[in-house]
Amino acid sequence: MFPLRDNIPSSHRPVVNYAIIGLSAVIFLLEVAAGRHIQQIINVFGFTPGRFLALWQTYPDNYLALYLPLFTTMFLHGGWLHLIVNMWSLWIFGDNVEDALGHVRFLILYLAAGVAGSLLHLVIAPESWIPVVGASGAIAGVMGAYLLLFPRSQILVLLPFFFIFPVVEVPAPVFLVVWFVLQFFSGAFSVLGHRAGSGGVAFWAHVGGFAAGMLLLILLAASRVRNPFKRYE
Repeated sequence: MFPLRDNIPSSHRPVVNYAIIGLSAVIFLLEVAAGRHIQQIINVFGFTPGRFLALWQTYPDNYLALYLPLFTTMFLHGGWLHLIVNMWSLWIFGDNVEDALGHVRFLILYLAAGVAGSLLHLVIAPESWIPVVGASGAIAGVMGAYLLLFPRSQILVLLPFFFIFPVVEVPAPVFLVVWFVLQFFSGAFSVLGHRAGSGGVAFWAHVGGFAAGMLLLILLAASRVRNPFKRYE
């Protein structure tokens, strides 16, 4: 299922969401411009579990080298498709979550969920020396928060079926729970196949980000959350 749009309008301009999308696009263009040096950039600014643990054991006071990649990895992407899919998902779900939380708390949720996703990937694949890049963990956190905030929302999705591509409307909880279950079992199968740190998609970063987003929403929102859904009640 590929999401096309939801049915919840925003009442405030999602400036942080726009800024994240714009910054991610600019950084990706810089990646493209780097040409043959791109792998060096990914090695330094992507998150590598093995490198993180080695630095933590040998140079625990080197905070910049140790912790900066946990944040910079969210703004790097491995290709045009990776960037477009991530930013499109953020475009659909991020504006409503920012509308509900406000700009600052939305940014905190986004960054914290991304870090949580990387840390779960670290727990699952501690010996991996393959850099992980992408905003998927952070965006998964936004999706987890969306699930709690807008349980009655509808998502218009493209549903590929052989050579037929119907567009259908499904409840947001159905779309998001199915997406989460697919990430969870894909991650579980990668562990069973001993491939959790062998490259490809870091499914556990998605799982960790999604769960963190739900928890962070509860912690950040409390009773002060601006819930746009009240306009429909």
